[in-house]
Amino acid sequence: MWHILRRVARTGLVQAAPGEGSATAEVPAERDDLDLELRRLLRRALAVRVVDAGSCNGCEFELGALSNPYYNLEGRGVHFVASPRHADLLLVTGPVSLHMREALLRTYEAMPEPRLVVAVGDCAVCGGEFAGSYAVCGGVEQVLPVDLRIAGCPPSPLQVLQGLLQAVRGRA
Repeated sequence: MWHILRRVARTGLVQAAPGEGSATAEVPAERDDLDLELRRLLRRALAVRVVDAGSCNGCEFELGALSNPYYNLEGRGVHFVASPRHADLLLVTGPVSLHMREALLRTYEAMPEPRLVVAVGDCAVCGGEFAGSYAVCGGVEQVLPVDLRIAGCPPSPLQVLQGLLQAVRGRA
């Protein structure tokens, strides 16, 4: 163990220069596009209500990454809200389980018009691994009208960010 610690002490701190790497170079432009589009199209913040309709939480981890300082969605005008009455957009993850069907419908009905529904992840899009199970209704489209589908298992935060931008553009 001591030889590892000595090697770490000799090597010092190793860092990449800011902006290097494929993901780092693409994200700031996408974030700036979202910021400008939101301000131009909505003239206010976008309120998003997230409903986990029966997922494995993989998509929720990626959505949580959108709140970190790297993506900084709160600073860009996208806010996750607790009440559907304050939401402009409903983000649904996971296949719709039989137990969550009614809750999802009530959440959708409580949202003010015009409302957008975005299915995030393969499970929400088509049922994913759980398609055909006795415990699920299928994808979100089996229960609600879906405006946008973001495929992936789970989709990356950048894909979700691009999807939000596409949903806002389609709304205008």
